[in-house]
Amino acid sequence: MTGPRHADRPPHTETPPLNPDSLEVAPGRQRETIEGWIPDLASEPELRAALEKAFDYRGDVTLTTKDGKKLEGYIFDRISGPSLSTSFIRLMPGNSSQRLKISYADIAALAFTGRDTAAGKSWEAWVRKYWGKKSQGQSGLSIQPESLD
Repeated sequence: MTGPRHADRPPHTETPPLNPDSLEVAPGRQRETIEGWIPDLASEPELRAALEKAFDYRGDVTLTTKDGKKLEGYIFDRISGPSLSTSFIRLMPGNSSQRLKISYADIAALAFTGRDTAAGKSWEAWVRKYWGKKSQGQSGLSIQPESLD
């Protein structure tokens, strides 16, 4: 074989570097603010969706059971079964070390009453704050995380 192997192709040209912002194919997700929210629990799907959000919430919620009890605490676990009576949340009440297991079927109302302890404490917010302090010449800066309280 003589000559270039791919003579019909144009000569290689340098491609400019790609802008990373132009590569974004899906918009970033904004965190939903649900602190203070009292969801409507009229249907089973609404109850299940609200309890999933309560599980992901980083603050206390107040549950009202169908027998009228109000329970305030942190939802730390949930078991989703095929029916409301076989689905449960596990709650750590704020006023005790006891752990409660409550059936979805026993929940009449839910309110996101506690402060979202991690609101505004994203990695991006921390980095902005860190570089702001560093640019002001503050010394003794640490990469150790701040307390969430």
